[in-house]
Amino acid sequence: MNHRNIGLLAALISSLFVFASTCADAASWTGAASYYAARTPMGCAHRFLPFGTKLKVTNLRNGHELILTVNDRGPFIKGRIVDVSTHAAELLGFRRAGVVPVQIETLSNETVMN
Repeated sequence: MNHRNIGLLAALISSLFVFASTCADAASWTGAASYYAARTPMGCAHRFLPFGTKLKVTNLRNGHELILTVNDRGPFIKGRIVDVSTHAAELLGFRRAGVVPVQIETLSNETVMN
C-alpha cells in the first residue's frame, strides 16, 4: 500500500467517524430487535453507532422502554436494527418472542443525566 492509498483510507475512515458521530447526536430508527448474550446486562449491539452511545429502545408491541449502551457490533441479519442483551430483552418483554418491532433513539449525555 503506498502513501496515497493510506491517505485515502485515512480520509474515508475519518468521514465514516464523522457520519456515525452525527447520527449519534440525534436520530431514531424503527425496525426489528433481537437478543443475544451481551457483554453487559444493559448493553446492546448496533452496526455503526459509536461504542458508548446511549439508545432508548422501545418495544412497539407493549410500549416498554429502556436506555441501553452500545458496546458491541451487530446485528448482522437483514431487517434487524439492534441486538439487546438477554436481560434487556426480559425487561422489554420479548425474550420469549425472540424478535419484535422496536424504535431506537440516540440520546445525548444531557438527556441521560436528567
